[in-house]
Amino acid sequence: MSIEPALAALDETTFDSVLCVVAHPDDIEYGTSAAVAKWTAAGKRVRYFLLTRGEAGIDTMDPVDAAPARADEERASAAVVGVEEVEFGDHSDGTIEYGLPLRRDIAAAIRRARPDLVIGTTFDVTFPGGILNQADHRAVGLATVDACADAGNRWIFPELVDDGLEPWHVKLLAVGGSQRPSHFVDVTGHLDDAIESLEEHRLYNSALPEDFPQPAQLLGHILGEGGQAVADPAVEHALLLEVFER
Repeated sequence: MSIEPALAALDETTFDSVLCVVAHPDDIEYGTSAAVAKWTAAGKRVRYFLLTRGEAGIDTMDPVDAAPARADEERASAAVVGVEEVEFGDHSDGTIEYGLPLRRDIAAAIRRARPDLVIGTTFDVTFPGGILNQADHRAVGLATVDACADAGNRWIFPELVDDGLEPWHVKLLAVGGSQRPSHFVDVTGHLDDAIESLEEHRLYNSALPEDFPQPAQLLGHILGEGGQAVADPAVEHALLLEVFER
């Protein structure tokens, strides 16, 4: 019988700035926002980069109307956890393709933000527990891994240097929702921050099926299971991450 290695606490003294890279409005709010609230309260600078405005996410709302509305909800959601800098890309929600344009856009965002830590999303086909992962998440997740290397190499996408974006070497890369978490962030005491942040997505949440878990139930489950995985009674809630030093 295989024994899972113990999760290590992420050394939060090794970074002062963070860039979260995701596909859609609300992706950060399914757990990562609890860590963001902890970090901004400690004085760390956190920025968000979203590749779309989530315009295809509400069946009853035309994408032309949904895009600005969902972008506004994301800005309000970010403000709850102390994030003022929210940037959006112009990729099409639901049809993001992995490739050089996607890598270039993320590399450019990294060079603009110049973060110590980049947090992306899993590119696995499924999340832990077997729930299928969505295509945009997978494309953006994998491109974020590659863009961390691209951001540090001036000869990859040299046009970025021409635009004034000098190379930037990311020290830490973390992947949320991974099947292979290696580290945890103790977010005990920040569950309510995460719930309030997710609740700001009022239009999107109201369009979900009636049996879809409410923010308090959903985040209590996600972060509560993270706390159980840590196996430390002092850690009630935790964000699990697969972390790579670069």
